[in-house]
Amino acid sequence: MSRVLLALAPLAAAAVYFFGWRVVLLLACANAAGFLTEYLFCRAWKQPVSAAVFVTSSLLVFSLPPPIPIWMAIAGTVFGVLFGKMAFGGFGRNVFNPALTGRAFLYLCFGAHMTGRWSLPVEGPFGGFAAYAPDAVTAATPGMLLKTGALFPLADLVFGRTAGTIGGTSALLALAGGLYLLITRTANWRIPVAGTLGFLAAQTLFWKLGAARAADPLHALLAGSFLVGILFYATDPVSAAQTQPGRWLYGAAVGILSSVIGVFSVWPAGTMFAILLANMFAPLADHAIRTRRTPPSPARSGP
Repeated sequence: MSRVLLALAPLAAAAVYFFGWRVVLLLACANAAGFLTEYLFCRAWKQPVSAAVFVTSSLLVFSLPPPIPIWMAIAGTVFGVLFGKMAFGGFGRNVFNPALTGRAFLYLCFGAHMTGRWSLPVEGPFGGFAAYAPDAVTAATPGMLLKTGALFPLADLVFGRTAGTIGGTSALLALAGGLYLLITRTANWRIPVAGTLGFLAAQTLFWKLGAARAADPLHALLAGSFLVGILFYATDPVSAAQTQPGRWLYGAAVGILSSVIGVFSVWPAGTMFAILLANMFAPLADHAIRTRRTPPSPARSGP
């Protein structure tokens, strides 16, 4: 968990630079709420609070729009920790990614705040380091604009000079943090590799077939939440598949579903729903794989 937090540090610094010091307040409030929620359960169970709760709380904040009200970030964190992890028995037993569980709750309950109010990065040489927060604007993110045929300069998508979620605007920093997780073997490399290949294959197919609202694969890969999702959320060691073949299937499912939902739904991106759906079927895939590997027991001979 400490390695994941270290990998998230550049994204946190970039988020402050893009969107101001309010990001720090959001992180502090969400982490405090997540810790308190888990502490109340762990105290009753006489167990220590795991460091994973800080990963969950931070990842939830990184998936939110910068102008999100602080109380909503707290509510999403509490819901994610409570119903995404503690309801299943605590750390190591959750089926769904807790951070995305909290985000899905906010997405469905407060859609206007989650999809319609964004912030453009702070201008100036010091960016958000010299500001509390940029003004909220009613604008579409790159993921939504790509569905209308608009294109962004690739440099803006790579470096993060666009509107978007708090931790998901810079493809370069997401790749850097994800590479650290893979090199240190904190995350299993099969999941992001299979996910990226699956996403590019599906997106290329839809783009070549001329599907409406299908952006070209490179812009679709760099814009939105896919890279952060496949590197930090899909690789959660608890809610992801546990067998090696299962990880290939799980990663490919996340990538393909992300493209399908992003192209054919009204949502700007489908990564969150793709990961939650893959979480649901990962235990079944692992069970099927282990069953096939286990040789049948010999039949008993008669008396």
